Amino acid sequence: MKRFWNWNHDGDQRQLSISGVIAPDSWVNDEVSPQVFQDELNEDQGPIDLWLNSPGGDCTAASRIYTMLMDYPNDVNVKIDGMAASAASVIAMAGTTVLMAPTAMLMIHNPLTIVGGQKKDLDQAAQMLTETKESIINAYELKTNLPRAKISAMMDNETWMNVNKAIELGFADEMLGQDKSVTDCYSYSDKQSNLILLNKLKPTTKSTIPVKSLQKRLSLLPH
Repeated sequence: MKRFWNWNHDGDQRQLSISGVIAPDSWVNDEVSPQVFQDELNEDQGPIDLWLNSPGGDCTAASRIYTMLMDYPNDVNVKIDGMAASAASVIAMAGTTVLMAPTAMLMIHNPLTIVGGQKKDLDQAAQMLTETKESIINAYELKTNLPRAKISAMMDNETWMNVNKAIELGFADEMLGQDKSVTDCYSYSDKQSNLILLNKLKPTTKSTIPVKSLQKRLSLLPH
């Protein structure tokens, strides 16, 4: 089992990080890894900070993680500190709140697969991809309230979003570092926290931060 997630605690706050390719070993025929994730998710209570930095990966794994997080009884605060691309963007939609670093990126696009065989196999693969796309749109629609046709077009065009665009379209809620508590701003960067504190002490100073078969796995990765 190749882990792409880890758990930590920051005081009473649960911290979950998802980093790298999602499920490099498929979860499709693997019931061990998903169960481990589920057990670890449910072994404690309270809100979760999910730090997310992933280029995407396996659609099935992302779907199951999304569902587990949606079913979690407490808040899940997604914090995108690098990228949430492709399948990772689906996981991000499970957040009670979704926050992005000023330099973070979020990307959505159509699902893809590799298939070989007879015409009927290709036809079935095409139909499967169509339905997979519709299921992904469900997650985006629930978060953003955008029309399905608009989301579909964005996926067709492989749309990349910086934090401002993601907030404008409803894929994210806030920019990391804009809340009032300095200790909550960029907890992954002491230097950034110090800069924010200095800026608060100098209110007149302006600062800017630059930004063969259907048994094959379905993947969502940038291409």
